[in-house]
Amino acid sequence: MRLATIERTIVSLVLALWLATAGAVLLCPAPAMAQEQLKTEQPKTEELTRKAKVRVEPVYPDVARRMSIAGTVRLAVIVAPNGTVKSSKPVGGHPLLVSAAMDAMKRWKFEPATTESSGIVEFKFEPQH
Repeated sequence: MRLATIERTIVSLVLALWLATAGAVLLCPAPAMAQEQLKTEQPKTEELTRKAKVRVEPVYPDVARRMSIAGTVRLAVIVAPNGTVKSSKPVGGHPLLVSAAMDAMKRWKFEPATTESSGIVEFKFEPQH
């Protein structure tokens, strides 16, 4: 009888270990999968090659000016075939400067093209003394 109890205990432990390992594998993707997922989620870092016909400079926010906040805001931009900015998403820069850059970017106009274009546009903010 004791041997049967020990066997059941061992089988239960092995089964529990197997289930825990299988659950961890299902919940945590393999490192290669995680790296591949990161690659697809990162924005493109190439510069936008379409020529801008109208460039609007951002308005330096008063709060940022008073705090002497300077820096570069990088926006990932998608330009529609007709040359208007379809979307922009911040990929770097101080939060106080991002909204000014995005507001300016909405008013940019690019040369028409047959397809959408995407890339990175940078705005440099420097406090004027």
